[in-house]
Amino acid sequence: MRRAATLVAAAATLLLGACAATPEPRGTGDLGLVIERSTGQVAVVSHTSRERLATVPGLGDLSHAHVTYSRDGRYGYVFGRDGGLTKVDLLRGRIDRRIVQAGNSIGGSISQDGRLVVAQNYEPGGLKVFDADTLELLSEVPAEYAPGQRSKVVGLADLPGQRFAYALFEAGEIWVTDLSDPRAPKTQRYPAGRQPYDGLVTPDGRHFIAGLFGEDGLALLDLWHPERGVQKILAGYGRGEEPLPVYKMPHLRGWAVAGGHAYLPAIGRHEVLVVDTRTWQEVARIPVHSQPVFVMARPDGRQVWVNFAFPDNGTVQVIDTVAREVVDTLQPGRAILHMEFTPRGEAVWLSSRDDNKVVVYDTESRREVAGLPAAHPSGIFFTSRAVRIGF
Repeated sequence: MRRAATLVAAAATLLLGACAATPEPRGTGDLGLVIERSTGQVAVVSHTSRERLATVPGLGDLSHAHVTYSRDGRYGYVFGRDGGLTKVDLLRGRIDRRIVQAGNSIGGSISQDGRLVVAQNYEPGGLKVFDADTLELLSEVPAEYAPGQRSKVVGLADLPGQRFAYALFEAGEIWVTDLSDPRAPKTQRYPAGRQPYDGLVTPDGRHFIAGLFGEDGLALLDLWHPERGVQKILAGYGRGEEPLPVYKMPHLRGWAVAGGHAYLPAIGRHEVLVVDTRTWQEVARIPVHSQPVFVMARPDGRQVWVNFAFPDNGTVQVIDTVAREVVDTLQPGRAILHMEFTPRGEAVWLSSRDDNKVVVYDTESRREVAGLPAAHPSGIFFTSRAVRIGF
């Protein structure tokens, strides 16, 4: 009896100890991942407490990386340049699953119902479709635009109805793939223009836009009326002028929509183009410091923040969308590669690669309010992306 009582007491002590060691439950709505490109790891961060919560190593080549999230925001799917697809558990701060699915990958997306993760690949060109839980390969869509010729895939965006839109760089086409049956993809092809280099979908999921590197202009596909084909917008915006050297391709995925207008980076120009989203006609141009890379709107649409390509990538400018002019020029650090607004826009996080830190700015005062050490940071991705179309 005495031995049994001793065992019961010991078990109770262990149970109480385990309970004491169990972390408090928490949500994921204010979490995010910061890519640390030089070390192949990511930092789990909180934008409420403005702190680093965990470090997750072992993600391979993150020299170009993208993150999309499960619909509950618990898991981040990290797509690496080496073709790695890594499922990261933000709450446990560790890798849940990892595969190497291609030779060269630049990003991916998640389906409307959250059950499919899709990778866009340079090598071999095409899409690969995975089960979001297990990372089992379900199907593949080769980007074969002519016999034996595959194209790099860029600009992948999720759409309503388990569909995905993307562009083929060498082919000059936009494809829309229906994955309602993920093991039997159905794809429609649309001529787009010369060398589409990136793409985006409007926040309502209706329009897919591909930027064109081989010509001045963009390609617009109305996904409610795809039978009408691709419409060229902003055609010839350079008006015969000699374009400036492009040191880094502009990124459309961080595009800005504010007050019924889209703000887009102009290739080879020191300008931001303003487009009426009802007519898709240019209505203004805003001169900026240098070649814009990301042109991103604060969630309320009142401000647009712009960063720039090398050698001017230490500068960030703020545009007032009512005045349509630059109202502030900031120097947050060396090599500002990416920006991410908090969900309601009171702050913006900026990665300063060459200063090995992430800088947090208050968007009203436009003053630095926090900084976090990070090893050559690049992309910053908050879990609020989980509830947005096209992210």
